[in-house]
Amino acid sequence: MSHPQEVSVLLRRDLMVALGAAGLMPAAVQAQGTWPTRPIQMIVAFPPGGQADVTARPVAAALERVFNQPVPVVNRPGAGGIVGSASVARAAPDGYTALMALSSLAMLPESERIMGRPPAYTVDQLAPIARINADPTVLLVPASSPWRTVQEFVADAKKRPGAITFGSAGNYSTLHVAMAMFTGAADIDLLHVPFQGGGPALTALLAGQIDALSSGPGPAVAHVKEGRLRALASWGSERLKGFEDVPTFMELGYKDVEFYIWAGVFLPLATPAPVQDRLRQALREVCEKDQGLKRAMDTAGSPIAYQDGAEFERFFRDDSARLVRAVQRIGKVE
Repeated sequence: MSHPQEVSVLLRRDLMVALGAAGLMPAAVQAQGTWPTRPIQMIVAFPPGGQADVTARPVAAALERVFNQPVPVVNRPGAGGIVGSASVARAAPDGYTALMALSSLAMLPESERIMGRPPAYTVDQLAPIARINADPTVLLVPASSPWRTVQEFVADAKKRPGAITFGSAGNYSTLHVAMAMFTGAADIDLLHVPFQGGGPALTALLAGQIDALSSGPGPAVAHVKEGRLRALASWGSERLKGFEDVPTFMELGYKDVEFYIWAGVFLPLATPAPVQDRLRQALREVCEKDQGLKRAMDTAGSPIAYQDGAEFERFFRDDSARLVRAVQRIGKVE
């Protein structure tokens, strides 16, 4: 005769099988078994062509080869990235909706609070799975400018508060926040000129319409090599490939001026651990072994800088804290 506890277990198992056959089993339970059994949407919270999109497409193509399932990239822009990020935070936690986020992920809820609006999402609604790349920004000035070092730039800015201009991709954008970190640490006051994106801001710098810009290294390297722009410092923890003669802010004594335009994959927080682990394993595999993905990222000027697990969680926590402090320093932008 079966023990009552054994009967209970058998009945529960049979119920789960019946529910699964009827398509009624909770998605989170089904997902843990043979996930993925259908397409996985990769949400990009920005228009096509930007850092998140350029990273998401080759990553999605590589994952399709591993999973033998479609991984369509869905651009869901709006409110500087808030709309798409919030849609994933609220999505069913079944592993079939992922977010390719940028470093702005932690900044956006804080900027909403500063502007007096309730945040559409918070970062603790999302589980960090893996970082794909991380490009430190570079402080650029026109080659015709008088500044050859950060020290000269800071000394001039202290003499003329608010006279030196810098561009960005818009209020609270990654490029705006990177400069806020530097100006806060150096205790200088520059005049912010927001543009509709990093590309227009770089064009304005080349045209001499602004005095300085924090830029990703990819778009900048050719202009520096051609002698049209000068790089004074980078926001990384070590000197950049292609910018070996350019010191980091940390080298120059600005210990907390560290900033990366990074892209990483997130899932809704309640996604079952086995599904999170399976996606993490697949991302590690493609980033280490898929030559097509490696070529695509190198060509885009954003080489793979993979992290996952505790390492990525620690990086994300520390990076988010720096970014939130920088947004708070910027304050309310009218």
